[in-house]
Amino acid sequence: MKEEFLDCMHEACPIPLIKALKKLGKMKAGDLLIMQTDHNCSITNVIEWVEKQGHKMDYMETGKGEWEIYIEKVVTDE
Repeated sequence: MKEEFLDCMHEACPIPLIKALKKLGKMKAGDLLIMQTDHNCSITNVIEWVEKQGHKMDYMETGKGEWEIYIEKVVTDE
């Protein structure tokens, strides 16, 4: 399992989601993407997309208004 980090601090939607899509497209099943964001709408949009795609996901608030979203790529892009 490989870990990738994605800094989306101070970026409004849809930029964090687009960056996550691109990064996940280059990752293999079992890899973990750790996305950092401070934009509330990112939580909603990314979670909704991840659930629809079948990846595993969790998130936690790391500071006031700052989150880390953990996405484990489950499916491949074959």
